[in-house]
Amino acid sequence: MKPHIICHMASSLDGRILPERWTPSDAHSHAAYEDLHVRLGGGSWIVGRVTGQEFAKGDTYPAQTDERLPRISWLPNKSADAYGIVTDAHGKIVWGRSDVGGDPIVVVLTEQVSDAHLAGLRADGVGYIFAGKDELDLRQALVILGEELGLDRLLLEGGGHLNGAFLRAGLVDEVSLMLVPAIDGIGGAPAVFDGPATDASAIPAMKRLTLESHEVLDNGIVWLRYRIANTPIS
Repeated sequence: MKPHIICHMASSLDGRILPERWTPSDAHSHAAYEDLHVRLGGGSWIVGRVTGQEFAKGDTYPAQTDERLPRISWLPNKSADAYGIVTDAHGKIVWGRSDVGGDPIVVVLTEQVSDAHLAGLRADGVGYIFAGKDELDLRQALVILGEELGLDRLLLEGGGHLNGAFLRAGLVDEVSLMLVPAIDGIGGAPAVFDGPATDASAIPAMKRLTLESHEVLDNGIVWLRYRIANTPIS
């Protein structure tokens, strides 16, 4: 059974998610975003490689190791209140830390990641699971996280490509959007949900989105919550 997934994001009025590009430059509120994170129940969260890289402190892992490590989950901390989960299919992030804000890091990898990278993760105390041989299987990852860490809900917090992949896979149950009175207005920035530009088969298979609640916050920020009815994927 997969965890309940709430995609929690902040965006400009034109749906972009890089606050440093927005005008007015002071419209975004990180404090408001974090407050909504708490109001949603807090707990474990998941981000993609690019977002995860922002938390990393390491430089390099050894290029080689004599260890031969099995492609099975390695989770040194299975009793935390919350986890910071990062998808890193090809093992590119050098962590240099084991937690983010007290939440133990768990990386979602593919089986092709090298033994040397796994040894580096272990040395840092970073847990990991495998979901897919060469490409990430997000549904499999969620099942493993539910079974091995007991997760029944998870906040999906970007970036846009990871959000889009979850959406196309029919894995997002709710959208929590903090709509900020600012505009990006320039091409090239990621959106809340991103995906292939020309692949019509990648259109999310959703039956409907139902507005569950809306709330006007300070400084003109609007918080919207939608429930998603997904079309079953065979």
